Amino acid sequence: MPESPEIITLGCRLNLAETEVMRRLSYESGCRDAVIVNTCAVTNEAVRSARQKIRRAKRRWPGARVIVTGCAAQTTPETFAAMPEVSVVIGNQEKLDPRQWRALAQGENDIVRVNDIMSARETAGHLIDGYGDRARAFVQIQNGCDHRCTFCIIPYGRGNSRSAPVEMIVEQAKRLTQAGHREIVLTGVDITSWGADLDGEPRLGRLVGRLLDCVPDIFRLRLSSIDGAEIDDELFERITGDERVAPHLHLSLQAGDNMILKRMKRRHTREQAITLCCDVRNRRPEIALGADIIVGFPTETEAMFERSLDIVGEAGLQFVHVFPFSPRKGTPAARMPQVPGNIAKERARRLRDAGARNLRAFLDTQVGGVFNAIQESGGRARLGNYAPVRVTGEGVQPGEIIKTLITAREGDGLVGERLL
Repeated sequence: MPESPEIITLGCRLNLAETEVMRRLSYESGCRDAVIVNTCAVTNEAVRSARQKIRRAKRRWPGARVIVTGCAAQTTPETFAAMPEVSVVIGNQEKLDPRQWRALAQGENDIVRVNDIMSARETAGHLIDGYGDRARAFVQIQNGCDHRCTFCIIPYGRGNSRSAPVEMIVEQAKRLTQAGHREIVLTGVDITSWGADLDGEPRLGRLVGRLLDCVPDIFRLRLSSIDGAEIDDELFERITGDERVAPHLHLSLQAGDNMILKRMKRRHTREQAITLCCDVRNRRPEIALGADIIVGFPTETEAMFERSLDIVGEAGLQFVHVFPFSPRKGTPAARMPQVPGNIAKERARRLRDAGARNLRAFLDTQVGGVFNAIQESGGRARLGNYAPVRVTGEGVQPGEIIKTLITAREGDGLVGERLL
């Protein structure tokens, strides 16, 4: 059995942040004979992967209790409770509750501990002193989502949007920078909705400003995926005018065709997305842009797909995350006329190829430049624009800021030489 809780994390950066909270809570409670699987529910493939990880974990640690949590556990707890490998299923709220971990440590074995996530009214403040290495640390600023995109199951796994207070976020960032973390990543389910439920309804731009002003030790502040329709003026100014904000934005775009966007219940048009990308790049030319795009959404024709394909070039997207549509039971899109799987798969391939061409062309423009990279564990560093770089030279430690001359592109990454 593992000597301390073994945690397997799937899915988003918010799950990564919550994993660190669970690591501390489970250890402090004495619940150490466990394997915790923190699941994702965004696609059917994510759920299949979770089940596979559970089976593998039980084979590796046959004497350990397997505790399953996360969005897939929240939305379909009975699916995991029925697995012979699983001891306990706990919900997304329960996994952050010290009382639950104490009960588990004392041997309580109610197999399903999942409450109604829609009853959650606040984001609990859990302060983390550090992550595995000193490169990047995640700060949860928000949880849940008030929007109901027709393809998305996540609101039913996370509940409605609720924001962490400014003071807690600033304190967390101070702790992490004092621990040596060079990059702070703001994370949540829908971070651009931060503040809507707080007094005065502050916007994300104000929070970013407070963090940069109150925590001068932040070397780089990075935003996780954002909704372009919710970027306020102050946030736009910070993104485009403050060098401590990473020159990289990842947009929750989802499609490049207006009819598909409407059927998804997205709140932007194709034209608005392209204009935003152009405006950001005009103000900050070095910025890199990424986006999530779903292909094979119900009713998507070839012409509609072509508009998603074209937006990669028209918006100048370098980091494209492509998802073949996955019908999630309980969502409106699952009841719409479906695109055959083989067609969606082929469209995904074409879109990934277009994204790869754009990324490599962008990386080629970085050769010859000098940048500050932050060393990560595993021998890789990362530039502010999110480009991975392999820095030649010895003695570099995770978290170290490396002045780097980019000497070549290597596949979908860069090679750099450390400058002393």
